[in-house]
Amino acid sequence: MTTSSKNAAFGAALGEAAEAVDTALDQILPKPEGLHARVHEAMRYAVFAGGKRLRPFLVLQSARLFAVRREQAVRVAAAIEALHTYSLVHDDLPCMDDDDLRRGRPTTHKAFDEATAVLAGDALLTIAFEILADPATHESASVRCRLVSELARAAGCNGMIGGQMIDMQAAEAAFGADEVMLLQRLKTGALIEFSCAAGAILGEAGAEDEARLRSYAHDVGLIFQITDDLLDVLSTAEKTGKAVGKDQGQGKATLVSLLGIDAAREKAGALSRHAIETLAPYGETADVLRALPPFLLRRES
Repeated sequence: MTTSSKNAAFGAALGEAAEAVDTALDQILPKPEGLHARVHEAMRYAVFAGGKRLRPFLVLQSARLFAVRREQAVRVAAAIEALHTYSLVHDDLPCMDDDDLRRGRPTTHKAFDEATAVLAGDALLTIAFEILADPATHESASVRCRLVSELARAAGCNGMIGGQMIDMQAAEAAFGADEVMLLQRLKTGALIEFSCAAGAILGEAGAEDEARLRSYAHDVGLIFQITDDLLDVLSTAEKTGKAVGKDQGQGKATLVSLLGIDAAREKAGALSRHAIETLAPYGETADVLRALPPFLLRRES
């Protein structure tokens, strides 16, 4: 497969993942009705705000390596996107990152109000586990329990929430590279790791396969964060759809501020090469996953 055809296949797969998960979430999320319709509206506002749907893409592509049924993988993809969206809604609140824009439009608490945004985030968090626990996600109860357990761990106090706690202290702390990488591994990387491991869990693959995908996810998570930090320094709000320059303005250390722009780019490139090499045992089936690290290096939003 040529480079151009690989790029085309990657773009198509990313688009298909977004379409599939949006269709599933439209069916799964409650339609606004009753006296509590406002929270339904806020949930849908947050979920259907656009975005690359990177985590659902990783679920679908990792599941493809093990011939998992598409409808099962799509349900897990919908669950991770619901939970990821909850984290964005809460991160944007005035008590957290205090952002007015998300994906180029008002954040949920700006479009509704803070209390509704908190409740919408809570509802998206809990519906993620409702999706995973449903027998439609997998016929094996042990597989469903494993998915629930792994997502809870990835999103919890020693995962994404722990990373957010570290991030809230970052402006007042003199973090070095190790602390910044820990922050990123927890806040961003934990959900990416779950998304990659989910395919192996759904496919009931062996420990070696799961470890391989977790290694790939670790590299991808760091690449994603480094490029995000580069955009915060070098891009504009018009391109990214959110405020830029916030980390520098708040005095937060990032790998870009610690290493410098060129060295950070070099590190991201090395991580990309390692991630691609990790997928060697899966042959052409993993070509789309191999195209992701270079795509992240080129991203502008």
